[in-house]
Amino acid sequence: MVSVNMYHYTKVMSQLFLDTPLSAGDPSTFRSLSTMEDFWKFTEGPFLNGMYWEVWYNNKSLPENQSLIYYENLLLGVPRLRQVKVHNETCSVHEDLRDEVQDCYNLYTLTNEDTAPFGPKNGTAWLYTPESEMNSSSYSGQVSKYGGGGYYQDLSRIKEESAIQLQVLKDHLWLDRGTRAVFLDFSVYNGNINLFCIARLLAEFPATGGVVTSWQFQTVRLIRYVSSWDYFVGMCEVAFCLFILYYVVEEVLEIRIHRLHYFKSLWNCLDVLIVTMSVVAIIMNITRTAMVGNLLRGLLENHTAHPSFEPLANLQVQFNNMAAVIVFFSWVKLFKFINFNKTMSQLSSTMSRCAKDLMGFAIMFFIIFLAYAQLAYLVFGTQVNDFSTFQASIFTQFRIILGDFNFSEIEEAHPVVGPIYFTTFVFFIFFILMNMFLAIINDTYSEVKADMSQQRTEMEMTDLIKKSCNKALMKLRLKKTAVDDISDGLRQAGGKLNFDELRQDLKGKGHTDAEIQAIFAKYDQDGDQELTEHEHQQMRDDLEKEREDLDLERSSLTRPSSGRSFPRTQDDSEEDDDEDSGHSSRRRGSSSGGASYEEFQVLVRRVDRMEHSIGSIVSKIDSVIVKLEVMERANLKRRDVVSRLLDGVMEDEHLGRDTDTHREQMERLVREELERWESDDMVSQVSHPQPATPVGPRPRPSSSLSTDGLDTGVNGSGHV
Repeated sequence: MVSVNMYHYTKVMSQLFLDTPLSAGDPSTFRSLSTMEDFWKFTEGPFLNGMYWEVWYNNKSLPENQSLIYYENLLLGVPRLRQVKVHNETCSVHEDLRDEVQDCYNLYTLTNEDTAPFGPKNGTAWLYTPESEMNSSSYSGQVSKYGGGGYYQDLSRIKEESAIQLQVLKDHLWLDRGTRAVFLDFSVYNGNINLFCIARLLAEFPATGGVVTSWQFQTVRLIRYVSSWDYFVGMCEVAFCLFILYYVVEEVLEIRIHRLHYFKSLWNCLDVLIVTMSVVAIIMNITRTAMVGNLLRGLLENHTAHPSFEPLANLQVQFNNMAAVIVFFSWVKLFKFINFNKTMSQLSSTMSRCAKDLMGFAIMFFIIFLAYAQLAYLVFGTQVNDFSTFQASIFTQFRIILGDFNFSEIEEAHPVVGPIYFTTFVFFIFFILMNMFLAIINDTYSEVKADMSQQRTEMEMTDLIKKSCNKALMKLRLKKTAVDDISDGLRQAGGKLNFDELRQDLKGKGHTDAEIQAIFAKYDQDGDQELTEHEHQQMRDDLEKEREDLDLERSSLTRPSSGRSFPRTQDDSEEDDDEDSGHSSRRRGSSSGGASYEEFQVLVRRVDRMEHSIGSIVSKIDSVIVKLEVMERANLKRRDVVSRLLDGVMEDEHLGRDTDTHREQMERLVREELERWESDDMVSQVSHPQPATPVGPRPRPSSSLSTDGLDTGVNGSGHV
């Protein structure tokens, strides 16, 4: 539909008619016309010279009655000049000035349009022709919107005859005060690239006087199927129509089943919109193809008529616009599928979550934005072109935000208000409101990222692609498996294998920390971060078994399937040992569901670590219980000693013995008890050794406790 040739074609045609000077001594071009006299200079000069190429650069004549613009572009039919007018007295003049102002020609509207004959009153140039007979349509210029009817003059295919026709129009004052617009229409075809260019040059003569020029060059491909590539595109279009037919039936059935609930999903609404627009585009394409055939047949029958390619070109442009919108929404629909990716899911979730806040912010933003636009329109609208209309003011302010603005124009228009307007607008809109907009999105993105980090990791599209690539590489034996990598690490380690050595070796081969830690924890039963000879041998045996299983699986994958698929066994799950445990979701065993193999391995490792921790805790509890038993026996002995001491004191008081003798006897009893307790403590320590890693602070020795108790007893007895 669109190619770089279309751009170059439009560029060369516009340069020929828009940038050619009116004469050797007048550098003015069509872009800068200012008077009716300049318009006639353009039609008699650059327009005729660009339209009719009758000789080569060496003055050799081209084929008769044939004009090849740039020697490559065939003029289709003849050019046409058409003007629209307003009649006199379409406006009212103030009574104080009626003596000075005799005539009054208002702005162009359909009600003010002049349809009466004028001039010689013969021929289409002097008689009004309605829009329906001219097969034309209304057109919007810079000043007003004009109807498709008017007074027209078809030129000739010969340059001299066309010049005479233009001279007649000029002599009979074809353009007057009532003229509001003149259209110059022509169409060319380039057979080298199979493109049509439908051109329209418009010169508007507003009620203010002067000339306002505009133009339109529509480069379209109307003849679609010429080369083999075009026929291939046609086959693709047929396939597209079949797909759309299928989706139309599908959408109708979905709507019939779910009714209005179907439109609660944004993606469903987008599907309906794409299908509807596709149906409209198909109808437009079929209509355009039929119209091209009819128009070309009429043109071949009459070379001297003006071909009305304008409706066809407009239809083609609308078709291109429709196709562009369909492609745009189709690209937007990709967001539905790339949500499998975590990053894209974060972005889409951020936009959906902050939509309400953005809507509230947008209301505040546009209130201030439109207030500034109204201010600029009222202050600068009469002097600055960028603010000449309210719509232009809105777009100009968007350009200010992007930095594309000419500050000197508003400063010259109003030296005081101009700088104040510009400074305050940039401050409030750019520095405050735009930063608020970014703050809303940034805050929401942080919340979404924090929420998603706490969720369970699901299967992503990248994981599926990675897994498929790994399987293909394993089939071709282009990728070493985890079994081979670990075996190499064991061979390089020697007798004992340290965790840091294994981690460094496997990290260099692309394995993750989770994989390495899981493998090491499986065989490091004593938890000393080092594999002994026995643990080393057990890992070797398991790796050999894994290698044999992988070899069997590769051999089964290379066998011909004879059109049938093999049932999945438990051994199939072993092929995913080299996958990342944090992102893979390969199912183990049958396809009936359940936990994934990697999840099962994670749980096994957790149970192993839990058993190891529980065993350590149990041993420490046993040690604490033994110490409590020792302390209990010490307390019993302490009670026995205290009771005997009390009995001795009571007996001495009863018998009336000497105090010195009593003290010597007490010291002797204390020494005997201390020697007996120390011997008991030695026996207890031999039978119950201390653990390597005691829990909590170390208790005081029982002898100290006993001594404290005895000291207390002695002091107590002395007091008694």
